[in-house]
Amino acid sequence: MPVVPVIANAPESRYDIHIRRGLLHDCAHLFAAYKGKKAAVVADSNTAPLYSYALMDQLHRAGIEPSVIILPAGEETKCAAQLERLYDAFLDFRLTRADLVIALGGGVVGDITGYAAATFMRGVHFIQVPTTLLAQVDSSVGGKVAINHPRGKNLLGAFYQPELVLIDTDTLKTLDDRQIGAGLGEVIKYGCICDSALFERIEALGSRESLLPVIDEIIARCCEIKAEYVRQDPHDHGVRMQLNFGHTLAHALENAMGYGTLLHGEAVSIGMAAACRWGEALGYTPPGTAQRVTRVLEAYSLMTGYPAGLSPDMLAGQMALDKKAEGSKVRTVLLTGIGACRAVPLTPQELLISLNGGNP
Repeated sequence: MPVVPVIANAPESRYDIHIRRGLLHDCAHLFAAYKGKKAAVVADSNTAPLYSYALMDQLHRAGIEPSVIILPAGEETKCAAQLERLYDAFLDFRLTRADLVIALGGGVVGDITGYAAATFMRGVHFIQVPTTLLAQVDSSVGGKVAINHPRGKNLLGAFYQPELVLIDTDTLKTLDDRQIGAGLGEVIKYGCICDSALFERIEALGSRESLLPVIDEIIARCCEIKAEYVRQDPHDHGVRMQLNFGHTLAHALENAMGYGTLLHGEAVSIGMAAACRWGEALGYTPPGTAQRVTRVLEAYSLMTGYPAGLSPDMLAGQMALDKKAEGSKVRTVLLTGIGACRAVPLTPQELLISLNGGNP
């Protein structure tokens, strides 16, 4: 069973990522170290009926009383009203700081549950059990937790590391094509920004059908990469910004189109293709890179084209609200080659380059 260790910024922030098929049916021993006797399991209306019973059984076996809190499925759940619901449920369950909060689901569940765990009683024990490919390779690792604000994605949040991440890759069998694609977008991102060998392997495999049989090792490699970024930069002040490749436009698209219209990984795929075009137009990215990255994204049935009907000026304004904004510029990650990148401060006018067909 692959176990990827994460060290965020101190020995007490060390935690392990366990990756194995069937893990949800054999994880009671991993809860043995916790002194608390209660666990608030937060799931959504999709994941609760699929996985909560197995997890509750394992918690019972560990001598822990579980309570399942079910949120509506979808990006719209990452809001203040649902956060308040979680606080109320924790209080009704009489949760204490010795007890556990467990996120069982995809990135939305992980983000809002983590933020609730970080802020309830100034912090309670938190475990991530990601059930989507995107959450398994990215959002469950690293401690970024948040909710959305009507004016922007993830604007209200914190850094709060989980104490354990449990990845049962059997959960991928219940995902639809869009959810698998959303996760593959993040997998390809890791190859683009820092691991040319991973990118070349994905490129050579050439399709979802060829990649999915080896998904366990692909997930483990992505977790290793994410763990190293977190070790170097736990609070996202430096090198960890590279993980935002494709996210500048992605967050703007998600907000402009309405949260949930595009899945996060779908928006990131569009954003990566756009960032490659920006990079080439501005001279940071070698010619031909955009075509190569776009070809791989499309081979995996991912979106690369700019959605019609959205004003470029409006999107540029949305991008100016990005968390990476510094004054009048937005730090945008651009490739300097396959497997290498840098964050470049760009003005809103420069951000319009891709939106206007690559013309400055």
